[in-house]
Amino acid sequence: MTEHRSGQRDAYQLILDAIDIGTYRPGDRLVESELAERFGVSRTPIREALQRLETQSMLKRDGRSLIVASLDHNQLAELYVVRTELEGLAARLAARHATEEEVRVLRAMVEEDRALLNDPDALSRANRRFHKQIHLASHNRYLVQQLDLVHRFMALLATTSLAVEGRGSVALAEHETIVAAIEAGDGDAAYRALKTHISQAFETRLKAVSGAVRSDLR
Repeated sequence: MTEHRSGQRDAYQLILDAIDIGTYRPGDRLVESELAERFGVSRTPIREALQRLETQSMLKRDGRSLIVASLDHNQLAELYVVRTELEGLAARLAARHATEEEVRVLRAMVEEDRALLNDPDALSRANRRFHKQIHLASHNRYLVQQLDLVHRFMALLATTSLAVEGRGSVALAEHETIVAAIEAGDGDAAYRALKTHISQAFETRLKAVSGAVRSDLR
């Protein structure tokens, strides 16, 4: 029984990680036999993992097939409301509890990420690492768990707001402001800076989607 559960958990995490890094994107069809071959896992744990992901709304039915889900406008707005508040709380707690070493790591991340401004996908991955470091610096395991869940659903967005021209450099400037507030131990400023950062990302994404829709209508 333990072996079976371990296989199921591993298959689940393998598929989840593949969605997270963009191997499978919204709308992509997931085929049980192909997944089993790709990951070297038997079909039974793959099937159970797919059922679990469907229950969690990470996958949805398209006829008889399962595809990676996507978020509609309302779901996106709801997700960003929750993300904004939780991320802001993480920054506030990080300002209280982050160690000197954690602050130095955050600063180093901002500096290193400048080299990625011309690579939106790499910058997006670096952005996730930066935010995850703030979550960990909050030193609150329950908050980290909730933010992990939120960021799991962020993987259902087909593109990154960092792909919009100019957003990358602005986002790094916002990261600098967040780190400065955390380093100063100013929880209120860290909370505001992080919330502003997420709000700006959301606004950028909405403008990009709106622009794409207008282009389709021409």
